[in-house]
Amino acid sequence: MASVAMVDMSNKKVKDVELPAFFGTEVKGHLLHAAVVNQLANRRAGTAATKNKALVSGGGKKPFKQKGTGRARAGSSRSPLWRHGGTVFGPMPRDYSYSLPKKEKRAALGAALAAKVQDSRLVLLDKLELAAPRTKEMSGLLKNLGVSESALVLLPVENKNVSLASRNIPNVKVIRMENINVYDILKYRYLITTQDALTTIQEVYGK
Repeated sequence: MASVAMVDMSNKKVKDVELPAFFGTEVKGHLLHAAVVNQLANRRAGTAATKNKALVSGGGKKPFKQKGTGRARAGSSRSPLWRHGGTVFGPMPRDYSYSLPKKEKRAALGAALAAKVQDSRLVLLDKLELAAPRTKEMSGLLKNLGVSESALVLLPVENKNVSLASRNIPNVKVIRMENINVYDILKYRYLITTQDALTTIQEVYGK
């Protein structure tokens, strides 16, 4: 089983920590792709809409008589063939969401975490506490950890100081354990978390 160095907030090594078995999941690209596509599909509002012939205002009167004009017969000026007419087969409100099998979702999450470990992008802290909800403190912590790119901060429980101190920092997102997802793990280059979060992940998903 892989291990990772646990560091304090000054980036000084505390000890080596054996990662839970869930972090040793095989990285399968098709699972990661399926999970990301599913998550993005579930986010879609599905409110795109166009008006068909029945919904366009007007067109109740037959534009001209059936015979004798030399023109093609027409029953409505809102036909899709006419200017200002309805749209044919245009988008209508719909639900894009669908479900993935639980085992597939769990395997994809494990693969995303394993990819972070393999790429040495997992930063494990002994604790994550800020004295005050100040952006300067969170920026200093990231600088100490050598995180100069995007980062996802995973908290085992709500930490108001950390959340407030991070919200004005570009490319840094803070989420709690119950909101962990494959898309965010892959989107952000670094994953910053604590020992408590790893234990919770193993207990919830490592069954």
